[in-house]
Amino acid sequence: MAAPPSPHPVDRRPPLGRLAALGVQHVLIMYTGCVTVPLVFGAAAGLDPSAVALLINADLLVAGLVTLVQSLGIGGILGIRLPIVTGATFAGVTPMILIEEQYGMQAVYGAMLAAGFFGLLVAVPFARLVRFFPPLVSGTVITVIGLSLIGVAAGLITGNDPDAADHASGPRLALAAGVLLLIVLFARFTRGFLGQIGILLALVGGTLAAIPMGLTDFSGVSGADWLGLAAPFHFGAPQFPPTAVVAMCVVMLVIFTESTASMLAVGEATGRPVTGGDLARGLAADGLSGVLGGTMNSFMDTVFTQNVGLIGMTRVVSRYVTAVAGGLLVALGLVPRLGELVAALPGPVVGAAGLVLFATVTMVGVNTLRRVDLDRGHNLTVAAVSLGVGLLPEVSHGIYDGFPSWARIILGSGITSAALTAFLLNLLFHHTGLANGAEGSRQSGKPHGGPAPQGASGEPGAEGADGGPAPEGPGRTPRPATPGSVPRP
Repeated sequence: MAAPPSPHPVDRRPPLGRLAALGVQHVLIMYTGCVTVPLVFGAAAGLDPSAVALLINADLLVAGLVTLVQSLGIGGILGIRLPIVTGATFAGVTPMILIEEQYGMQAVYGAMLAAGFFGLLVAVPFARLVRFFPPLVSGTVITVIGLSLIGVAAGLITGNDPDAADHASGPRLALAAGVLLLIVLFARFTRGFLGQIGILLALVGGTLAAIPMGLTDFSGVSGADWLGLAAPFHFGAPQFPPTAVVAMCVVMLVIFTESTASMLAVGEATGRPVTGGDLARGLAADGLSGVLGGTMNSFMDTVFTQNVGLIGMTRVVSRYVTAVAGGLLVALGLVPRLGELVAALPGPVVGAAGLVLFATVTMVGVNTLRRVDLDRGHNLTVAAVSLGVGLLPEVSHGIYDGFPSWARIILGSGITSAALTAFLLNLLFHHTGLANGAEGSRQSGKPHGGPAPQGASGEPGAEGADGGPAPEGPGRTPRPATPGSVPRP
């Protein structure tokens, strides 16, 4: 009698002790990036420390729930069933801040709730249209996400009030420089587990150094409960201004673009290629994060690229490891005192760590663009114009002040501006008949950079002129994904 086939490495469960340790490692890798989103939004919205702590706990809870869904799946409708860790995305921070300024917190979470349902509805169609979001588009968007957040880190380091006595003071700058130095030293001289938690160790070291400098205030920690859960719609009944809803729906499409690139990378790293159905279920889980975030006072989630990189480095591809990480995040989200503790971290410390994380996101985008032949098909024009338009509202904050409020909310975010521009320009140059004449006159006989054909399966292959799938032929041998290969975001 033949032995039953062994399960795929993705579906294998490591021993309990190793499973727990590896799950903790995933949490430590993504924790700082996850909680930075509520810290940044809370500060910009002028929320008091207790409200920021509530956002942090809700953020961790929703991130844990969505990670569990992505790792384990729910029937045949939600979750990609791959080793994926999700967390709050910075793509929605600027639109949320602008919506809060214009309409208030109730509109922020009403718009997020609507965007979540929108994501659930369009997950399947989006998965079928993935060829319109090649590395040319996703790489440009991810690059702008990272660059646009550098200013956020700078604000945390110097302080966001220019009139404050300690704005950009020597102690604040020195503390941030010390944290950056610690991060560099941990990266250079530690290996393995210590190397992976270098940012977390630098946060702890910077916070301890800030205590004698008078830059910490932990008075709210002792009064917080050990266990608790914020009531749904803590800031009031949700409101749905059309402009805010449209802006957050655009953010959801940007999140889909981010997550698609990461999910394909995880599929390559694990040796289990992502099918159209897998992608649709994974994107639907992103939509679920909007529904949960809008209800539970949290944020919309995306796949965390740092955890994708961890899979390639450790060669551990079991989805049960990330399921354990999701369970730990849920547990952390139910401890309000922990939220108060994180909310009390000094701004210069969080800003220095954020500076590294945001710059890392930028480099992930640059690495994605490396897969694109920028000398063909007007790809350089698409990337350059999108990058410039996306950075305009970041370097000139009042550029759209004369526009109507609905336009300010959409265009005021460099991320949404870049995503819309890259998507539309990619359509113009690579998916319309207009590309033929322009490219023919420029390259005389070279391919015009339109959409590359796919095989019968419809699965993506190598990159074409637009950074998307290219045809396979007698001279091109498919490169199989191998377990443990390092993903390219």
